[in-house]
Amino acid sequence: MTTTTSAGNPLLDYFSNNPGRLVTKWLHYFDAYHRHLQRFRGAPITVLEFGVYHGGSLQMWRHYFGPQARVVGVDIQPVCKTFEEEGISVRIGDQEDRAFLHQLAAEFASFDVVIEDGGHRMGQQIATFEEIFPRMSDYGVYIAEDLHTSYWAEFGGGYRRHGTFIEYAKALIDRLNAWHTRTPEQFSVDDFTLQAGALHFYDSMLVIERKPFAEPRKMMTGRPSI
Repeated sequence: MTTTTSAGNPLLDYFSNNPGRLVTKWLHYFDAYHRHLQRFRGAPITVLEFGVYHGGSLQMWRHYFGPQARVVGVDIQPVCKTFEEEGISVRIGDQEDRAFLHQLAAEFASFDVVIEDGGHRMGQQIATFEEIFPRMSDYGVYIAEDLHTSYWAEFGGGYRRHGTFIEYAKALIDRLNAWHTRTPEQFSVDDFTLQAGALHFYDSMLVIERKPFAEPRKMMTGRPSI
């Protein structure tokens, strides 16, 4: 086995020397994972991952976050239920089914970390974000993965095609900055503006950091120099 290690990134070290079930990830994701998620390690958190596949990533997250973490996987394939073990639960359902997503959020109250690595179709990605992000903890992190499918026709994508998740995510930039609108009839402060602290775009990935956000204030300190 060829190993890939990164100093100071225990998640990549685990992946490179994986002792458990099969995991498939783009290697450049691991820097972003550790950068945004390391603060949750060792804490009593709830982690939600869409897309169970062979169940290896659920084991990886459980190892990375520690024994106090509760990891929940979601997949449409019933066989994935067999990957449950201590600290890992699996729910079977369609991530584009908003009623299922409501039920999921109600069962687990709120999620601290969400990794959306499911079916990668536009409707799935948008429905999952719209139903799960508002139900996360105040300082949670939402990660949408494999966004390159927004450019692939077989997933409902296409370059600058209306309705792709990438085009949807571009609008989130406006909503993040809505405090500064001078055309409120076009866009204004909404729930996302009040809940989001930062958007981080990477190749094929969007990381959204939640943070209760009041209207920004501008201040001056010190003495004038001119």
